[in-house]
Parts: sequence; structure tokens; C-alpha cells
Amino acid sequence: MPMLRFKVVEEAFKRKAIPVVAPDKSLTEYYGKYVFNRKQMSKFLSKETLKTISDAIDKGGVLDRDIADHVAAGMKNWAIEMGATHYTHWFQPLTEGTAEKHDSFIEYADVPGGNIIEEFSGKILAQQEPDASSFPSGGIRNTFEARGYTAWDPASPAFIVDDTLCIPTVFISYTGEALDYKTPLLKALSAVDKAATSVAQIFDSKIKKVYSYLGWEQEYFLIDNGLYAARPDLVLTGRTLMGHESAKNQQLEDHYFGSVPTRVQAFMKDLEYEAYKYAIPLKTRHNEVAPNQFELAPIFSETGLAIDQNLLIMALMKRVARRHDFRVLLHEKPFAGVNGSGKHNNWSLGTDTGVGLLTPGKNPEENLRFITFLVNTLVAVHRHNALLKASIMSAQNAHRLGANEAPPAIISVFLGSQISSVLDKLEHSTSEEAIVVDAKKKMKLGIAHIPEVLLDNTDRNRTSPFAFTGNRFEFRAVGSSANCSSAMTVLNSVVAAQLNEFKAEYDAKIAAGVSKEKAVFDLLKRYIKESKAIRFDGNGYSDEWKEEARRRGLDCQTSVPLIFEAYTAPESIKMFVETGVHTEKELYARNEVKWETYTKKIQIEARVLGDLAMNHVIPVATKYQALLLDNIYKIKQVYPEDKANKMAEIDMALAEELAERIAAIRQDVSAMVNERKFANKIESERDKAVAYHDKVLPFLPSIRYQIDKLELVVDNELWPLPKYRELLFTR
Repeated sequence: MPMLRFKVVEEAFKRKAIPVVAPDKSLTEYYGKYVFNRKQMSKFLSKETLKTISDAIDKGGVLDRDIADHVAAGMKNWAIEMGATHYTHWFQPLTEGTAEKHDSFIEYADVPGGNIIEEFSGKILAQQEPDASSFPSGGIRNTFEARGYTAWDPASPAFIVDDTLCIPTVFISYTGEALDYKTPLLKALSAVDKAATSVAQIFDSKIKKVYSYLGWEQEYFLIDNGLYAARPDLVLTGRTLMGHESAKNQQLEDHYFGSVPTRVQAFMKDLEYEAYKYAIPLKTRHNEVAPNQFELAPIFSETGLAIDQNLLIMALMKRVARRHDFRVLLHEKPFAGVNGSGKHNNWSLGTDTGVGLLTPGKNPEENLRFITFLVNTLVAVHRHNALLKASIMSAQNAHRLGANEAPPAIISVFLGSQISSVLDKLEHSTSEEAIVVDAKKKMKLGIAHIPEVLLDNTDRNRTSPFAFTGNRFEFRAVGSSANCSSAMTVLNSVVAAQLNEFKAEYDAKIAAGVSKEKAVFDLLKRYIKESKAIRFDGNGYSDEWKEEARRRGLDCQTSVPLIFEAYTAPESIKMFVETGVHTEKELYARNEVKWETYTKKIQIEARVLGDLAMNHVIPVATKYQALLLDNIYKIKQVYPEDKANKMAEIDMALAEELAERIAAIRQDVSAMVNERKFANKIESERDKAVAYHDKVLPFLPSIRYQIDKLELVVDNELWPLPKYRELLFTR
């Protein structure tokens, strides 16, 4: 292993950037090349079919089977022309990733002689029955009950990967329960559309539809392929379970927004070319804070499409990285001592008339609408802050949150001084004229050749998990490996529920003869006061905030298994059922999946760390100890006793330290194994997850501490695993 370490380090240092050839066409010509979008539909579908499917996408209509047959025929012809030989229903099971089962287009022709034809019907397009019995269901299905259905989502265009036509679908059980992330997301988007449209029509009756928009920011690490392969913990868990931090890591902040390394630049270019072929509008790329950490982000899209594109880009990142001898790490905390990776979700609402409902207006009427949607969002986040936290929580993300690099595990909202001032005035005002918001302010820099700078109506607060940033909210707590559907389902659902309540109260006031302005004004004043506890513009990392948050009644739970219980709290069940997003049965089933997944993640990490400690680290440490003792013995054979004792003093102390740390590791590994065996006997998934969190997880940092101390003293030539300085600074 030591020889392997030095070999892969040497190879990594010798690698050069792989040349990337730009497509021979302009961006506008190859953009969306592999996507069956409206441009391709216009070539392969009749005008009548194109209009019908466009209306279904835009207005949420239902497609009949005849139309599905026409679409399937056109889609097949396009796919075959693009070189596709297979098709698959591409869905999002409860595993954070995507799933697919490929079938070829070939069928027997209905003629004598056994000839074959290439066939793809509307029936196959609209619905499939994959076995899929082993996907997590939380008890909704038994393993022997394989029947589950995938159903086409026309709003998300089909695309081609290699030789396979991929059709985005939902995944539901035989009895109708959702078995995926997409089904409840689509229901949540429908709920927020109806609720927000109803409220928006108070201000403009022309509005017929409201869209939820999402702009995600994907952070990630790139590690040389050879170095990755030499770290079993990275291969099996996605993070380093041991490793002393490098003397230099991110403390100089010199990597952030720095010059992109040449190998990485080639990867980024290659990835962008691929992404554009799938109509993924990547806009931004840059170095992030930690060494070998980077970020990419697209132009905002409608939420459902944006999430599909994020799942596809994560798959593309892994494929393209392999071409450049990299591995992409999407784990939220792959390295201790440096920043982890998040996936900020920038969320907003917009109308079919082109109005941003979270954008400050140009007149009192528009500002009243803006404040209405802003305040209702605040109330929704306040009432369901525990649920929002549960929506982004995982075994991986728990390592990142609250680590002075990411938002704390307490949901709060940052508004900035101007918006906060408006709400404070409105709360204590007797007139709706208190609502005055400048969309932009100007700041003169006093330097002749630098123009005026337009200031947003808020500054930024990097410690806030849910920050208003001018015309949207940035949900910063989402983890880098997560499916955004989880957070977006909850956020759109709670906002929909709150807007429904607002509209019902508003209608009651109007029926009682209250004017529109006064009805809105009175409700906003009450809501501002009710949600005040969720507003916090200070340092979210401070201990003082944790105490203050408890006093305010915000959820401060830090145990991941217990955080998940927010999904089945009475208020959560009521909200999900009333909005039509989840049934009570689905919520309990999903918590079973979350608990089981958490247990397995910690279980795997514990087993990997135990193996590395006992089979990699301790043998090397004892070998080095033997070398020290041999040296001590030889010194005492050659030199007089007094001189020998003095000469051997450092080696003796070091040998004793090694012995103590080896003993501590053995003791902790043994105790961890016993706790794991005990936890594995627990039948309740919830209680088992709690046991793993409370009894097994604490051994991981304890064992790591001893190993990392050994790394500092064991001969570098003996140490078997690539060190942080090699993992993070080999580019």
C-alpha cells in the first residue's frame, strides 16, 4: 500500500490537461441536440399533436392515448435518427439518484418469417411496469410485490444518453402511493400554482398561472482518479474517514475565485459542451473556498425541469470526470478541516404575465403584492421550520451544517435591513402606505473611472439557511448530493398551504365588507408579528444565536433521526394532506426509508473505518513501533547505559505513544462493533437509527482522532493512504 500511494501520487503529478475539442457548430445549433424539445417536436410531430402536447405542458392538461401514440411515433423516429436503439423510463426512486431499465425498440413483425421491426407505442411511452421491487418503499410494498408503475411526465422533455432514449417519469405503487421524489414534487408545484394564482388575482385578474422557479448552485470536489482509488473510504463512503489536515488548507482563502487549474478548466469546458447538448443552461463556473473544490450553476428554470437537469448534470459530471482522470465528490463533507459542499436552491414564484411575485414593485399596488407573498413565505417557513430542516437533512449533510462554513441546523430567514425596516413599519403602522421598497439603490464610489454601483435591497448573510436576496429566497442548507425535490416539495407545499389560508381569511374579510387594501393590510400586520421569530440577520454560527433560537421556539434538534420526525408531526400531516401532496401513509413510509438509509450510511462508515483501522493503520503503526524498538535495542548494545538512555529517550517516548494510540484504537473499534451488533437487533427502524446516531456514530471521530495523531508520527514512507496534502493539492 505505501508503494501504491507513492505511485498514484507520482502519476497524478505527471498528468496533463486533456485537450477538449469544441463542437464544430455554433452554440445555438448544437444546444439541446440530445433533447426532444419543442424545436425537435416541430420536426417530428404534426401541428395538431404539437399544439395538444404544448397545451398539456403549459396548462397542465391530460393527454389521451391517441395523442400519446403520435408523440411516441415522432419521438421514436427522432431517437433512431440520433442513433438510439433502446428506451428507458428515467425515474427518481427514494435513493437520491435516478434509475432506469433499458429495453430495445425491436419487436416481432406481425408477418410470417419472424422478421422484426422497431416499435414504440403510446402505451409504452405513457406507462411501464418495471420490476423495481428492491427500491426502498418504507413498507408500502413487500419485496415479493414487484408491481410498480412508471408514468410519463410530458413537462420534462425526453433525452438521449449514448444509445438510449430516456423518458422522465414518476414512479408509483400498484395501490397509487408515490415511490419517488418526482410525484410529490409535481403535486406540490400544482398546489402552489393554484394557491399563488388565487392570491395573485387579488392584484391582477389577468394572471392565470404561477410558476415555481429554481436556480441551483452545485458545489463539488475533484480528486485525481488514482488518488481516489487508493482511498477505500472515499470509494465506499464518498468521504475520508481519517486523515490529518494539511498544514496549509483553506486558511489563506487563496483558492476561492482563483485561477482555475488547467486540468480542471479542461473538465469544465468538456462538461459545458455536454450540458449544452442537453439544454442545461450552465452559466457560472469558479473555484470554491476549499482546495480542489469548485462550483457550477445554470440560468434559472421552472422547478420541475431544473431538478431533472440537476440530476442529469450530476450524472454527466461523473462521466466527464472519468475522461479527465478525475473523480467527482458530491458528498457534503468529504474532508475534515475544510469546507464541505452545498447546493444552494434559489427559489421564486413568477406569473404567466411575466411578473416576479417576490420582486419589489414600482408602485404601491405592486409593492403590496410583493409584501403579501414575502410575508406569507415568512409565515410558512416559521410554522414549518422543523419540516424544512428535515427536508434537507441526511447523514452526509449533518457533517456540514453548522460547521462555520454552512448554515446552522436551525432554520431562520435573513431579510436585510431595508426589507426588515419595511416590515417593522408595517407592523406598527395604521396605513398601508408604509410599504415602500426600492428595487435598487445607487452607491457612488467616488472613483472617476468606475461607474455607479446598483445595490440590491438586501446584503448577503452567508450564515443564513434561508435568505432573501433581492427577488428570491436562497435555501442555502440543501446538500450537494441531494435530490432538490425533497426541499422543493416541502417549500412549495408549505407556501401553498399558507397562501390558501391567507386567501380564505381575505375572502372572509371581503365578504364582511372590508376593502381590499385594508383586508390585505390587516392580515399582513398579524402575519408579520406572528412570524417575527423566524427573522434573524445576525451571525448564525454564534452560540448566542442557538440560545436565542431556543427562546424564540425554533426547532433546534440536532439528532438526524429525530429531525425526520417533523414529517409525521400532526401539523405536517395536516398540511400535506390538505394540499394533496402526500397521504399520511406515504409520510410514515418515507420516514421508514429515511431511518433505514441513515442506519445503513453510518453502518457502512463504521465497518469501513474499522477495517481501515485494523488492517491498514495498526499494522503500519506496529511496524514502525518495531523499527523504533529495534533502534533502541541497537543503541543500548553499542553505547554506555547513561548515554544510550539519553539517545533513545525520544524513540522510547514515541514507541510508548504508538502503543497507547494503538490500544485506544483497538478498544474503540471493539466497542463500536459491539454497539453495532446491539443496534442491529433492534426491529424498529426509528429506534435503530437513533441507536446508530447515539451509540455508534460517536466512535467514528474518536477512532479518527487517534489515527490522525498516528499519521503525524509514523514514518511518511510507511503510511499507506494518500494524505490530505496529496488529495487536496494535486491538480
